[in-house]
Amino acid sequence: MKRYCQTLTLADDDQAIGQYVEAHRHVWPEIKEGIRSVGIIDMQIYRLGRTLFMIVDTVDEFDWEKDNARLATLPRQAEWEAYVARFQGCDPSAPSTDKWQLMEQIFKL
Repeated sequence: MKRYCQTLTLADDDQAIGQYVEAHRHVWPEIKEGIRSVGIIDMQIYRLGRTLFMIVDTVDEFDWEKDNARLATLPRQAEWEAYVARFQGCDPSAPSTDKWQLMEQIFKL
């Protein structure tokens, strides 16, 4: 299994943050199916204020660039990205892999 950790900063708007959280309580079925179909085993998002932290666990064969590019082409993925982009504090036209910044692991027990 591979693990990737990412961060993203939400827009400085309490109402938008609430809408973002609510959207993730009801992620569209096509989005969940697409995530799984590219080899993502588990995905979790945590929030502290405007800061999001995502953990992505994948199959060993997962290729970050190739499989995320494939994910972006799946049904309703572009629509979902456009929908949640309005809550994120980054360029709404940027691909998800540019909005979510990969983090470097600096410690492991």
